[in-house]
Order: sequence, then C-alpha cells, then structure tokens
Amino acid sequence: MNYAQLLLPDFSLILCGYFLCQFTGLNRPVWQQAETLVYYFLFPVLLFHSIVKSPLDIQATSSFLMSGISMGLLAIALTYSLPYWPWVGKQLDPRDHAASAQTAFRFNSFIALALVERIAGAPGLLLISVLIGFCVPMFNVAAVWPMARHGQSGFWRELVRNPLILATTGGLAFNLLGLRVPVWLDPTLSRIGAASLALGLMSAGAGMALKALNHGKLLGSMVLSIKHFVLPCLAWALAQYFQLNELQTTVLLIFSALPTASTCYVLASRMGYNGPYVAGLVTLSTLLGMLSLPFALGVLRGLRFSGFAA
Repeated sequence: MNYAQLLLPDFSLILCGYFLCQFTGLNRPVWQQAETLVYYFLFPVLLFHSIVKSPLDIQATSSFLMSGISMGLLAIALTYSLPYWPWVGKQLDPRDHAASAQTAFRFNSFIALALVERIAGAPGLLLISVLIGFCVPMFNVAAVWPMARHGQSGFWRELVRNPLILATTGGLAFNLLGLRVPVWLDPTLSRIGAASLALGLMSAGAGMALKALNHGKLLGSMVLSIKHFVLPCLAWALAQYFQLNELQTTVLLIFSALPTASTCYVLASRMGYNGPYVAGLVTLSTLLGMLSLPFALGVLRGLRFSGFAA
C-alpha cells in the first residue's frame, strides 16, 4: 500500500488552509470561528458516531485493549518526563512543553479509520473503535492536565468543558447500553464527520507558522521521536507480551504509527498556548507518518511474525 498517497489528502488540506489564510481575505478571524465550530460541534459528533455505530465486545478484545492502553500510558509518562531529563530538561520551555506534549501520544482518528478499513476491513474497524473509545478520553485528560496546570486554570473545569471527552465517554456509554443511532439520522452524522475532517485540517494549516518551530527544535524533535519511533517499537513489544493475533497486532501497529491529531492545535489555541508552534508539529507529524506507518507495518510487523514462524 502507498502510505504517502493515503496521507497526501490530509497534508494537502493543511496547505490549503495555510495559503487561504496567508493570501486571501479568509484571514485569521475567519479561521478562529472555524476552529470553534470544529472543536465544539463537528469533531465531537464524529467521535460519538464512530464509537456508537459498531457493537463493542470488551471481553473478547481485553488483551488488545490492555496493550493499547499500556502503550498510551507509557507514551504519556515518557513525554511528561522530558523536563526532568539531565542536560535536556532545562532547555525546554515549560509552556511549550505543556502545549506540545499531547502531540507525542494523541492520534489522527480520521487516518486511523481510513487506513484500518483498507487493511483490516470490518473486524479491524471494530478493534480500532474500541481503542478510540477508551484512548481518546485518556489522551485528552493527559493533554489538558499540563496546560491547565501551567495556565493556572481549573483542571476539572477544563475536563468537564472538553467536548472531545464528553463525546467519547457519551459514545461509550451509549454503545455499552446497547443503544443505536436511528437509521434516518446516520447520513447526517456521517456528513458532519466528513466536514470536521476538512475544516479541522484546514484550520490547522491556517494557524501554521513553521518559523515558530525555530525556537523549539529540541522539544519538537523529542516529542515527534516519541510519536513516530518509540511508540511503534512499544506497540511491537506489547503485541508480543500480550500474545496478540495477527489482526490485533496489525491494528495496534497502525494505531502506534499514526500522525498526531489535528485538533492538538485547536486545543492548544483554545487554552491560550502557542497554537502556531503546535500546528507546525502537527504538519511535521503528518509528513513523518509517511515514514512511521511503513516502518511499523513493513518492518516491525514482519519481525514479529517471522519470529513466530521460526
């Protein structure tokens, strides 16, 4: 599969947003309103809909779920530890670290759903839906915490107001209770989800200023190294530890190597942090995904199953 071709549409949308903001009358005030629409309505609807439309069997996927959650917790702990590393921590700006830490463990769910559907079909979609449902609340809590602490805003207040957490926890509860979205409403929710993809990526591009990365090269390289190299290696190790089958391993490796979430930029901006810096990291992460996905699926996955065959 041509992974670069899969990621190209998302990167193209980011570039469209950048050029529209820089060279047309659709300037920053326009895109700030678009960010608000995506963050508070369009993307939460997409998350809720993606979780509730497939029945979840938690017991049957317990080992897979534990491996994904373990990978996420290890990534969060590693990212949070960066300011305490010898010779490195003192060179990191605390506010930039608080805003950019999320890029090391959050993921682009749009690309996740598209890639898993192509490679693993309906069974893979069910697995990735379980992982999205459990990891999005965990990752959003981890993303909000350092920014709320450094911004001296109430942590619990930020969580209660976070629409992504509300959407995913609501979707899980809805699904586990056996409730379903009415058939007549399904096309509308699907169209809202598609709109969130385009506007979210274009909003990230509109806020992008790659020059903002110049003062935080060390921090950016560290969080993106965790995202695109350390996480796939962790996923590979956890797949062996939990003895996942081939399908589960494939989905976990895809999950580990995805570009970071485009809404990282939106969250950082909404909480008063350096949005352009985070938008630059999102852009670089999208490019690096063209390397980390082939690395995870072509190199690591082959090593895992070659070992079993031997």
